[in-house]
Amino acid sequence: MPEGDTVWRLAQRLHDALAGRPLTRCDLRVPRLATVDLTGREVSEVVPRGKHLLTRFEGGLTLHSHLRMDGTWRVYAAGERWRGGPAHQIRAVLGTVERTAVGYRLPVLDLLRTADESQVTGHLGPDLLGPDWDPGEALRRLLAAPERPLGEALLDQRNLAGIGNVYKSELCFLLRTSPWLPIGELPGPERVPALAKKLLEANKQRTARTTTLWGHRSPPFDGRAGARSDRRLWVYGRAGLPCLRCGTTVRTTGQESTADERVTYWCPACQPDGPDRRDTPPPAR
Repeated sequence: MPEGDTVWRLAQRLHDALAGRPLTRCDLRVPRLATVDLTGREVSEVVPRGKHLLTRFEGGLTLHSHLRMDGTWRVYAAGERWRGGPAHQIRAVLGTVERTAVGYRLPVLDLLRTADESQVTGHLGPDLLGPDWDPGEALRRLLAAPERPLGEALLDQRNLAGIGNVYKSELCFLLRTSPWLPIGELPGPERVPALAKKLLEANKQRTARTTTLWGHRSPPFDGRAGARSDRRLWVYGRAGLPCLRCGTTVRTTGQESTADERVTYWCPACQPDGPDRRDTPPPAR
């Protein structure tokens, strides 16, 4: 699932392509919106809210989309061939004279009044990359359930919006903390929102996300036959490979029972105390 930095970049790309221009084409291919036609309306702005995208139009309307696991928006120049997937996967087409934005495999697509956006985003905590970022409020929400494992608390968008599975694993590693440690037992919990903000801000302009010192160097081999490792990330995606800090084999396992089947990556030496608490509510998107 795309995380906050990816959605932020996508919102910027859509905004640059559509904002300030009237639509010359509108095709919303979901049953409840099949008769909606926004042609002629000017796009006011495209903004991210955590992992949600809000495309606002003149007249006080907002098209809300969420990418979940497989969705994406692609932007094409006029006359350019669309290459995001087969036609039956297209859920939305928003076109201007110069650019066309095509939404593929969008599992969430709603049209609502801009004044009612809180109906779809009001449950979210402070947005790590948004104008509402408030580290104190994020910390308060994180600590409201002190018994909850850190990894699951980070994924819950009701606490702070924008963290996904990659940043969950990387944050826990950088904090040298087990993802299963109850957040109320974490020394210096104020480090969590501060570090999360730092990582997403550092990566919002990058297409190749990095959290390590080796982010801009050629990734070397890891010593295992045929195993070439990209060292941009400390533990995420490195199951079975040596920890970049201590050399211990990175492990992976599921952390919470969700339909997304998310997994947690961790170093058992740098982050002692493995999975032992899982009976917690699923995180909100």
